[in-house]
Amino acid sequence: RLLSRLGYCTRSDAKKFYKRVTVDGVPVAKHDVKVLPCLDGHVLVDGEPLDFPDGLVVVLHKPAGFVCSHDDREGDNVYSLLPERWRNRNPTLEAVGRLDKDTTGLLIFTDDGTLSHQLTSPKKVVWKSYEVVVDVGVPDHAAALFQSGELLLVGEKKPCAPAKLTVDPTDRKKATLQLTEGKFHQVKRMMRSVGCEVTALHREKFGDLGLGETREGGTFVLSAENLAKIFSQSNPDDD
Repeated sequence: RLLSRLGYCTRSDAKKFYKRVTVDGVPVAKHDVKVLPCLDGHVLVDGEPLDFPDGLVVVLHKPAGFVCSHDDREGDNVYSLLPERWRNRNPTLEAVGRLDKDTTGLLIFTDDGTLSHQLTSPKKVVWKSYEVVVDVGVPDHAAALFQSGELLLVGEKKPCAPAKLTVDPTDRKKATLQLTEGKFHQVKRMMRSVGCEVTALHREKFGDLGLGETREGGTFVLSAENLAKIFSQSNPDDD
């Protein structure tokens, strides 16, 4: 059951796979032996410690052209970019929120439902930072409107929470938008409300967590220290 939960094999395959497992240096004699999952080397598979038995949090540098869906009918999906073992875990590894098919940047996955809720709940006030390119210069009034908390998008009953828009002084078609919400196509709809159509969109940060040198399509596992960066970010206005 443990091997199946961590994505090493199916439960039926475990009857053969167990021969690759040792417990305290002793080869396992049968497939249904009871062990405690931990990272201290107590249980080894092919001589290696178990693959994140206490839960997995992963960051993907999402390329354009991939959807955040398990449905193959929607096209290439972000899960196909993850190692097979991670895809086979149970509970499953799920994207935290979504990025549009044409949007690039930081996308988090986890098999921890409680953590996923914390990362997406507006009550936690986790700031997400996006690099935006639009088709025309961003108007002067846009920053104040977004910051006001009074922008009501078409089809919404509640206005957007205050957001911070910083326009590139050398090119008004480029800007950074920081927000705490994740409404459907929110960045694109906000920019459209001030007469701009988004032509490129990239999520740069989630809290204080960035991609670093991770290339498009690459991943890295979040340590507890990096995970803390997500929740430690101050309000952009305090910078």
